[in-house]
Amino acid sequence: METPHRVSTLELFFDLVFVFTITQLTVLLADDLSLRGAGQVLLIFTVLFWMYGGYAHLTNQVPPDRTVRRLLLILAMGAFLVCALAVPTAFGAGGVAFGLGYVCVVLVHSALYTQAHGSGVLWFALPNTLCALSVLAAGFFDGPPAWGLWILALLIQFAVPQLVQRVAASGAASAGAGAEPVSGSGSGSGSAAAVTTVSDQLGGMSAEHLVERHGLLLIIVFGESVIAIGIGTGSLPLSVGIAGGAFLALAVASALWWMYFVRDEGRAEEVFAETAPEKRFKLAMLAYYYAFLPMLLGIAAFAAGVKKTIGHLGEHLHTGPALALAGGVAVYLAGDLAFRAVLGMGPARFRAAALVLALATVPVGTGTAGLWQLVALVVVLLGALGAELRWTPGCTAATGSG
Repeated sequence: METPHRVSTLELFFDLVFVFTITQLTVLLADDLSLRGAGQVLLIFTVLFWMYGGYAHLTNQVPPDRTVRRLLLILAMGAFLVCALAVPTAFGAGGVAFGLGYVCVVLVHSALYTQAHGSGVLWFALPNTLCALSVLAAGFFDGPPAWGLWILALLIQFAVPQLVQRVAASGAASAGAGAEPVSGSGSGSGSAAAVTTVSDQLGGMSAEHLVERHGLLLIIVFGESVIAIGIGTGSLPLSVGIAGGAFLALAVASALWWMYFVRDEGRAEEVFAETAPEKRFKLAMLAYYYAFLPMLLGIAAFAAGVKKTIGHLGEHLHTGPALALAGGVAVYLAGDLAFRAVLGMGPARFRAAALVLALATVPVGTGTAGLWQLVALVVVLLGALGAELRWTPGCTAATGSG
């Protein structure tokens, strides 16, 4: 029986600081609704969310229940805050500041993890540090060299840990099987037993804490979409049209919330609880990093679209804002479908249809008005939820448990 492990208030405080980076990314995207702007947002958030996941796994195994741990976590919060403040100019004048903040984030993470794994942190601390140094180096360049170094950081982030796991697993298997001596090992069976994969080192995480931590992050990000409504209205007088548009934007966000928190979160915790502790790290990476990335980015893109639309609801939208509204919902649904697939949860057909139909609302926004695109998105999402409730066996019971 696992010992219950809840998310601490310091971890929630940490998440609030981290989510400021998403707020900044929303501003960045709203100011530059282009492929260039979207590319910058994708690169910055993919790098940042990697280390957020690292800290979520860290506090799952090394709870901030001691003074030194708390102070180090607060230091990491400060480093994330520096990154967030530098987000709007991360590909320009703020690149070096962003890189220095990110290097600090990585070093503090590695220092805290030594309390759980000792020198074993090198298996993942070294790739993380190389990634951070690449981001820092990008701050000294403009144009293609900067983009190249950011892309290199992503390659290091994704490829090197996989390579390290394969090499470590291969070395452990060779030594454990009593095969011919591996060149350079030279320390007998004792060192062979110490060679493990990253997944082995980071396994054994609390299912309850893992699901709760990422759920809290998601709900805070949803809050950012609500803030975008207020930012979008600015100093405009509160008319019936603006109030109606704000209600529709909230309805879209609420439908997306319902899909995860009422339909998926409880079932996800059950899946993780039933998964062997040593296998949870790999499953968590697939579900709460790779699948969660598009979900979080989708909310940010939708929020950017709302910010650009809410004050012009009666007008034909430009392609950028219309794509941000529809694309944000579609990207969120794509992530949610991936999340469900990883955890073996269904059904998928209704949400897949909603994804396609959400994209089909772009001509509604550009051809009529932003108000009608929001109406169409609400209809699409409520239709998907209603279809699940009507035609999915057991869905009524699941809905009631949310």
